Amino acid sequence: MKMIRAILRPEKENDVVLALEGAGFPSVTKAHVFGRGKQKGLQVGPVKYDMLPKVLLLLVVEDEQVDKVMSLISDTAKTGFIGDGKVFVSEVEEAYTVRTGEAVL
Repeated sequence: MKMIRAILRPEKENDVVLALEGAGFPSVTKAHVFGRGKQKGLQVGPVKYDMLPKVLLLLVVEDEQVDKVMSLISDTAKTGFIGDGKVFVSEVEEAYTVRTGEAVL
């Protein structure tokens, strides 16, 4: 299994979540975060915004579903401007249900 961490523009959050849900991926964890990329924030006149608001979406999927999820996220979240976000994919070695202690994988 793979964990997908998508850091996106807040205004794209709902569109991405609805696209994932519509494609059969209803389990998503969401967190509001702040961060910056290569541009190191945003300069508007004399004011510098060092950290910009973003949304972090987390989901765990089967290995063969990664390409589909990546396409959904990219197609839905892309604006074509700097700051569209990043997606990280990593291996999930173990997972457990808190209530029962049962191994999920």
